[in-house]
Amino acid sequence: MEAMIQAMKQRVYEANLSLPKSGLVKLTWGNVSEISREHGIIVIKPSGVAYNEMNADDMVVTDLKGNPIDQSQLRASSDLATHIVLYEKFPEINAVVHTHSTNAVNWAQARRDIPAYGTTHADTFYGPVPCTRQLRQSEIESHYERETGNVISETFEKRQIDPIACPAVIVYGHGPFTWGKTVEQAVQNSIVLEEVATMAIGTELLARPIEPIDTYLLDKHYYRKHGAQAYYGQG
Repeated sequence: MEAMIQAMKQRVYEANLSLPKSGLVKLTWGNVSEISREHGIIVIKPSGVAYNEMNADDMVVTDLKGNPIDQSQLRASSDLATHIVLYEKFPEINAVVHTHSTNAVNWAQARRDIPAYGTTHADTFYGPVPCTRQLRQSEIESHYERETGNVISETFEKRQIDPIACPAVIVYGHGPFTWGKTVEQAVQNSIVLEEVATMAIGTELLARPIEPIDTYLLDKHYYRKHGAQAYYGQG
């Protein structure tokens, strides 16, 4: 068990370090977590600790409700409650990433979905990346981080979006969350999300009005990588 926890801490630590290296976060504006449902634990970045000051042992271990396993640990990221809701609602995922990457935040602050304008988007996200509704004042003032997770889950349920086919969301006025089956995949989805957010802004600057790509092209690019008959890559 101890070796497994140390391995999780190392993965989560390295994934967190990859966020500033990829240009996705400044200061301490981001976090990565990983869950082991089998062992009933979550490992997540500590709250407010600079990336260049932390090490793998600083990663915080909690149970599935967010209670710390070791009281001597640093405090877990303030976004832990959001991650917990996503793990509860999306049982297929094993890692969550939150950033304030610039252009994904631009779309969140514009209160708009990120449209699927091209094949770069379609390779990872099937259809537009959704923007949630605005959180109500009562939700913000009661359990803000938990309600952030709830509004993400609500968005996917109401719009009948598969969280595996679209492993990303932007929260109204706030910013992006991505997820995956591994921490590496979740971080990669954050990198792709920021790139397609940037491309979509450029597309709208060059040509408006403009429509999303046709469904047949979306289908081709998404399913050649993720479908039952996927043939992209060496898998």
